[in-house]
Amino acid sequence: MRILHTADWHFGRQLEGRDRRAEQAAFVDELCRIADEREVHLVLVAGDVYDSVNPPAWAEELFYEALERLSAGGRRGVIVIAGNHDQPERVRAAAPLASKHGIVLLGLPKEAPLLSGPEASPQRVRVVDGGPSWLELAVPDVDHHAVVLALPYPSESRLKELVSETFTPEQMQLAFSERIQTLFAELAGRFREDTVNLVMSHLFVMGGKETESERPIQIGGALTVSPDAFPPQAHYVALGHLHRLQKLGERPLIRYSGSPLAYSFSEAGQSKAVVLVEIVPGGEVREEIVYLQSGKPLARWKATEGIAQVERWLEEGRDAGAWIDLELHVSEVIDPAEFQRLRKLSDDFVSIRRVVVQSEREQAQEETRTELAELQPDQLFRRFFERRRGAQPDERLVELFLRLLTEESREEETG
Repeated sequence: MRILHTADWHFGRQLEGRDRRAEQAAFVDELCRIADEREVHLVLVAGDVYDSVNPPAWAEELFYEALERLSAGGRRGVIVIAGNHDQPERVRAAAPLASKHGIVLLGLPKEAPLLSGPEASPQRVRVVDGGPSWLELAVPDVDHHAVVLALPYPSESRLKELVSETFTPEQMQLAFSERIQTLFAELAGRFREDTVNLVMSHLFVMGGKETESERPIQIGGALTVSPDAFPPQAHYVALGHLHRLQKLGERPLIRYSGSPLAYSFSEAGQSKAVVLVEIVPGGEVREEIVYLQSGKPLARWKATEGIAQVERWLEEGRDAGAWIDLELHVSEVIDPAEFQRLRKLSDDFVSIRRVVVQSEREQAQEETRTELAELQPDQLFRRFFERRRGAQPDERLVELFLRLLTEESREEETG
């Protein structure tokens, strides 16, 4: 079975006010093309479909278009879980209709998938069994089933609601990671030797590298999950939440696919991808990182030579087609008209930050002031005398200066 893992689409998200709609639509085109060309049997979308609980209408339309295209008329399985950015009810709203096309939408951890009826055609994807946070899927042209433990974003309150009826009071007092591990251990009883055994969730796993574009879900590490929480019987663990592509374990294979687009300049220079996994029950897991081309890259420019350097870079075509965060170093305030001219040089400038730097003369004066402030009174007197007279003062003269300085200080205190 060939599985395609993706997550953190964040449809509706902007980049500091810049619309990313065209890039997100291009990603959908590229994702569907990859699924078709690689003859993918199952697509896992591990949360954060939207960027907010109330996404714009076009973002919902793009999501449903992606589902319809990925499902290939019901011949390819698609499983979507809600992330911490998503409104769970909004994600699962179309579940009754989607299930007829082999698409499973789960919003809350306690939800169970809709099962396919006995009249379902073997030429279409079928959910043959399932319960809260798990399902067994049959895919056309594949002679083995997939058992998927699908756990949408389990906040503390959602996790308590899910396990309150099955956990003992002692288990309920365990740390978050231990409760997740206990839950997965129970759900893993659905795994079989003749099935492809998968886990998907939206979590922060210990050891994962963050960027500045994720909304934190762990508070002081309280909601951090250990890699050991995932059942060892799983062939692959598909995670969402962190936007950087990364592997956190080998057995089972634990991965974040990362986001398809860079959503903050902390991700500048990162390659975006989806993960293609091929699994046969009882065999080795084969994975391939498929890098994406649809999103505009992000670049950070630090122009220490002023506007002329920026103009030169633009003429050279540096980072052509990228969104640019510009840090412009200037020695004095820029005329507003000149600053507006700079903004109009390229539509790709997302932000321009001006950094006023001192000239060499100003730096030297500042250094001199700092140095003088650190000298003792007698040292200052010696330096002053030498500059005025061209020679070092006599020691008796220095003593006289210090005595006069002391007497003046006393008079000011008694004053």
